[in-house]
Amino acid sequence: MVRTEISLFLKNIPGELGKLSKTLSQAGINIDALTIQDASQYVQELFRARGKSLKRIAPAASYGSMRKDSAEFALIRLLVDQTDKAVDLLAKGDYIFDVMPVIALIIDNKPGTLAKMAETFGRKEININYVYGSALPGGEKSLFIFSPEDIEEAAKLFPESD
Repeated sequence: MVRTEISLFLKNIPGELGKLSKTLSQAGINIDALTIQDASQYVQELFRARGKSLKRIAPAASYGSMRKDSAEFALIRLLVDQTDKAVDLLAKGDYIFDVMPVIALIIDNKPGTLAKMAETFGRKEININYVYGSALPGGEKSLFIFSPEDIEEAAKLFPESD
């Protein structure tokens, strides 16, 4: 099913994730999924990929300072149970964030299930930009979040399946 993911940057210092989590929990907002990535790694990979395609988003001279600045932040991606409420809360808190549609799938927690999902994207020639997910050991289901290049086509592959 299509869900809205919130991507935001947090200062890469102790306690920031706790502050964000507390802010959401005090508003009654539950985090359904979360991934954290060192923004410097993210930015460097993004720059390398764009450099290969010759589609730069900034002058070459800017990359060094951007890499240095990005090491001070972590990229957080999360799904919450009340997206609109979370967005309003984050906007009031002066967070730097963006929202985008993703495919969130509850799948069987057994060997080969993720492979089948990824193969389905591949057969339809839909590139996956990133994926994250998890399951409890011994649990029957897993939650995986896919960020496909073509959200509309991907949504057709997995309509509202839970």
